[in-house]
Amino acid sequence: MNHEVERDGFAVIPRVIEAEQQRGLLATLGPVLGAIAGLARSPRMLDLVRPHLPSEPFPVRAIYFDKSPDTNWLVPWHQDLTLALRARAEVPGFGPWSTKEGIPHVQPPVGLLERMLAVRLHLDDADESNGALRVLPGSHRLGRLSAERIQELRGQQSDRVCAVSAGDALLMRPLLLHASSRSTSARHRRVLHIEYAAFTLPAELHWHEAA
Repeated sequence: MNHEVERDGFAVIPRVIEAEQQRGLLATLGPVLGAIAGLARSPRMLDLVRPHLPSEPFPVRAIYFDKSPDTNWLVPWHQDLTLALRARAEVPGFGPWSTKEGIPHVQPPVGLLERMLAVRLHLDDADESNGALRVLPGSHRLGRLSAERIQELRGQQSDRVCAVSAGDALLMRPLLLHASSRSTSARHRRVLHIEYAAFTLPAELHWHEAA
């Protein structure tokens, strides 16, 4: 698995959470943030992430996605380039800044993004019909990419659909090029996306969610 993450930028880990835990998460997602924090810091999750980062990881952001016929969207090809922080501060190497849903976001140096890993816990089966993630293997090793370079890579290399079962986890590097098509199915595609970091921010900056 470690070789897959380093070579391709992602790996699918089967049966990370069992059916009972999936039901529990679906019952608590949204109103009970403590349940998510406990899961993100659990030995099971940290053991998944630890082999792929240079120092002890800690969760810095959790996002819940529910793609369904009523909330159906298209995600174009992109890299995850920003950190969610509490407040803006001018620090060399960090920028540009943006604001998403009232939260300051900043692009850090590429070297810091390379010390992050996302875990996408799937609460439903996902395939091409209901908007499973599509990735460009190995693209995480190419640094921050311009829009022109992304289009060039798309013309040179075939993408891969990350078909998974409910309870599986997808490990993913932030710099991996990824996209998601609109669902053509009546099924949900619910995902809990947790980002982990293994570095200390400059003193002027603070994670938006990490304790």
